[in-house]
Amino acid sequence: MLASLVSQLLVHDDAALKRSNPYSRQIATYAAHEPLLPLPTEEELRQGLRNGQFQSYFQPKFDLHSGAVRGLEVLARWEHPVLGTLAPSYFISQLMAHGLIDELLFQQLDESAILLRQLHGLGYRLNLSLNILPEQLSHEHLVSRFRSMLKRYALAGESLTLEVLESGLIGRLDDCLENCEQLRRLGCGLSMDDFGNGYSSLQRLCQLPFNEIKLDREFIRALGVDSRGQAIVTSTLALGNALNMPVVVEGVETWEQRNNLIALGCTMAQGFLCAQPMDRKTLLAWLPRRAPWA
Repeated sequence: MLASLVSQLLVHDDAALKRSNPYSRQIATYAAHEPLLPLPTEEELRQGLRNGQFQSYFQPKFDLHSGAVRGLEVLARWEHPVLGTLAPSYFISQLMAHGLIDELLFQQLDESAILLRQLHGLGYRLNLSLNILPEQLSHEHLVSRFRSMLKRYALAGESLTLEVLESGLIGRLDDCLENCEQLRRLGCGLSMDDFGNGYSSLQRLCQLPFNEIKLDREFIRALGVDSRGQAIVTSTLALGNALNMPVVVEGVETWEQRNNLIALGCTMAQGFLCAQPMDRKTLLAWLPRRAPWA
């Protein structure tokens, strides 16, 4: 059975390669209807980091059956004093270009730890997932920063997961492997983000110690419209089950999608059907009011 699934998914990988974006949501892309803004300068970025303008937003991962929140993905937003709230598509590539992307990651790490302590105090045992670029995953100080943070805030490693874009791992596996294994020994999770939107996803699942799969939202949009979309979702869910890896489906926005996914055996998802990304204050007010679906 597993061999059959591998054959199916390798075919889908080849198709995905033709449309894949090396960094997907992480680098600057602009749709035709979006206003073009001047790229931020290095000084603007440094000032934003110094002044706490880069804020963490949180989007729930939820149980498809009950609607119960099971975890949170940490997303970056720039609360610009003139331009307002800016999405990562505007600033991530410039932070990378100026060598400032690690500073944002470590800020998010501390903010996540503080939120986890607050959530634990309120009785919520949720896992927080942070996005990380493959270049950061091989950072020589990454593991020590994680270990120090866990000790400082008295947190278990199991409360944190790193989401890495599988399409960005090409040519970087050896650099990332040691850190990945050390992070897993600390208990931290490792999630393959946007699964199927790159090349040889299955090979990377075997080479790095992933323990979660996030299925790219493009396949969900085809559910109920294109039989191939359903085949990919079904195959990925079966693969996750065979490898004992939970599959989180991204981009679930409608009840129809939710019902279709439940019929296919999916249990975990993320998307606007549950909630949009929200800041910490909004999240802490929203969680107690969240009513289960069933």
